[in-house]
Amino acid sequence: MTLYRALVVDVAANPFTTEPSAALRADDDAGLLVRDGRVVERGPYADLRRSHPDEDTVDLRDGVLLPGFVDTHVHYPQVRAIGGLGMPLLDWLRDCALPEEARLADNAYAAVVAEEFLDGLVAAGTTTALVFGSHFADAVDTLFTAAERRGLRITAGQVVSDRILRDELLTTPEVALSEGRKLIERWHGQDRLRYAVTPRFSLSASEPLLDVCAELLDAADGLFLTSHVNENGAEVEEVRALFPERRHYLDTYAHHGLVGPRTVLAHNVHPTDHELDVLADARAWVAHCPTSNAALGSGLFPLRRHLERGVGVALGSDVGAGTGFSLVKEGLQAYFVQQLLGAEGVPLSPVHLLHLTTRAGAEALGLSDRVGDLGVGKEFDAVWLRPAPSSTLAVNLAHAKDASDLLARVFALGTPADVAGVWSAGRRLITASGT
Repeated sequence: MTLYRALVVDVAANPFTTEPSAALRADDDAGLLVRDGRVVERGPYADLRRSHPDEDTVDLRDGVLLPGFVDTHVHYPQVRAIGGLGMPLLDWLRDCALPEEARLADNAYAAVVAEEFLDGLVAAGTTTALVFGSHFADAVDTLFTAAERRGLRITAGQVVSDRILRDELLTTPEVALSEGRKLIERWHGQDRLRYAVTPRFSLSASEPLLDVCAELLDAADGLFLTSHVNENGAEVEEVRALFPERRHYLDTYAHHGLVGPRTVLAHNVHPTDHELDVLADARAWVAHCPTSNAALGSGLFPLRRHLERGVGVALGSDVGAGTGFSLVKEGLQAYFVQQLLGAEGVPLSPVHLLHLTTRAGAEALGLSDRVGDLGVGKEFDAVWLRPAPSSTLAVNLAHAKDASDLLARVFALGTPADVAGVWSAGRRLITASGT
């Protein structure tokens, strides 16, 4: 066993349904006793030290210990496509994302990208992610292999499309079914890995291909479905033209049985009220990707409408339309978006932001019994922020009035450069650079 000593801050309840101050849990000098990758005791460090005098202690007081971040929407093949600014969604896909994604047909190239991608997650403090995989089955194999070796908790799948995109990214329903079944059999439930059936979006997926996605969802217990919905006005209009018999964008998925409690759909910037009701009734989740929505000019996310209709919302970085892997930055951008919406927005406290980056993502991925906070019984997935002593963040943390104020300063100023340690199920992770 190992005893960790730290300033520990996490969220023990949903601050959208209870008072944020009551949801926040903060211990100035906490002890976390970890055995076999799980927190088995939590309390004042002095008490745990007396109870376990022979256990090794890891002293993390020179910083703040948070739960590992949970990213509910991020693209593995796009790590080298970050920064394509000045374009709306469909132009950005054509000119930036899809040419890069086509390069993953070369598995040697895909292997390098997989390492860069996982390095990016770890360096930003992300220990759990719902990942948009590659269009190529071999590249998805490569991602899972690398994630398993590192001990990350990854849910991912092969992206499937059969129209509109570049020819080399297209498949057929028959091939999608065959390759998907093999990947599910090989990886779903292996270690900390799970499979997500992943139609890119219904714009690039025909009705027969969506039927195949439904068939794949029945191939094993606990599979997830992830895709995009209502991201951009032009995209919504094109989907409407392709599916004239469907009531709205979400119905292109719901008609095929693809919307349920293990469905996470990215963006949903432009939903109808009926779509929100369908999502709520299905207990599906939305991944809010604020820096991507801002960079592509997609719009301001209507969080209040989602919450009022009972739709669960977590955060996604959406690399590479998003501007990096840092969920701290996504939390800050989510705060900005709601401020800009004025009376239509939701005033987000620092506690809300920590919830969105940790506990909400764990709930969206059906993992709240395992990760998302640092309570007893949870896996020790954690990120230790320790800014450089002379940095502006360090100065501000030293003058924080309380835990909520400390979190506010973390979200306002924190970057991956402040991540000094990351643990996944008790295993300390490193990147290629040694972080």
